[in-house]
Amino acid sequence: MIKKTRICELLGIEYPIFQGGMAWVATGELAAAVSEAGALGIIGSGQAPADWLRREISKVKATTQKPFGVNVMLMSPFVDEVMQVILEEQVPVITTGAGNPGKYVPGLKEIGTKVIPVVASVALAKRLEKVGVDALIAEGMESGGHIGEISTMPLIPQVVDAVKIPVIAAGGIVDGRGLVAALALGAEGVQMGTRFMCAEECMISPLVKDKIIKAKDRSTVITGRSTGHPVRCIDNHFTREFEQHEKEGMDAAELERMGQGRLRLAMVDGDLENGSLMAGQIAGAVKKIEPAAQIVQDVMQSAEREYCRLTAFFGKR
Repeated sequence: MIKKTRICELLGIEYPIFQGGMAWVATGELAAAVSEAGALGIIGSGQAPADWLRREISKVKATTQKPFGVNVMLMSPFVDEVMQVILEEQVPVITTGAGNPGKYVPGLKEIGTKVIPVVASVALAKRLEKVGVDALIAEGMESGGHIGEISTMPLIPQVVDAVKIPVIAAGGIVDGRGLVAALALGAEGVQMGTRFMCAEECMISPLVKDKIIKAKDRSTVITGRSTGHPVRCIDNHFTREFEQHEKEGMDAAELERMGQGRLRLAMVDGDLENGSLMAGQIAGAVKKIEPAAQIVQDVMQSAEREYCRLTAFFGKR
């Protein structure tokens, strides 16, 4: 039987599974369902204003008493106001991206909030450990949305070896096989985004869920390499248009403006051709829409089966 890891003890969760804090995807409804199922549900604040976040936090608190988190994008124009809401609402956990949360750590520590940044390199992992964060999410380039340059398999063991705090693996994980693999690499939990996009409680457009379910192993592409902010999405008219402008040498600032509002256009409005369908390479392995609790249980049950298979394998001499 798979035992609780340090991350379970640190956060008070039953299972070492995080639901990714995806902007325009991870609302209070999804986070509440995942947390109630024993994993860690996370609200994705993205570039939303503070009053939006407060409403989403209220949804979670009205549904579950279990720990939950908020993902904070540190480049958001509302980041200071968002952090103030997190302090006032005493959010148990925050994950962060697109920057260094160092200046916020003392205030968050004072109220007992656990701070867990997303990292894509060993150098950043070591730097953030020094500012006093509680754990790290090491995210490989297989993940959806904004990505780094190192894939999950080589990234996780290098980050694990470089720091003493718990590491959560992310990028390309969809079931218990990924959890067992992550544990073998030294991680103490996993974060999954794309599969939770197809949870019943996820409020994105049904058209996007259907697109993910129909995705194949080669359905995602990476755009924005020339801007320094590469993004993984499911291939569509927008990605092809973006790639063409990149090839033609369009200015990085113009390319960035071209991408503004595209994520909402896909996830909320359901525009499958002109929106940004951010999803991971593992989309091809997502086969159905199901309750978040069923996803959590399936991951743990399949991890148990895989653990037993490996135990039998290594038990043979």
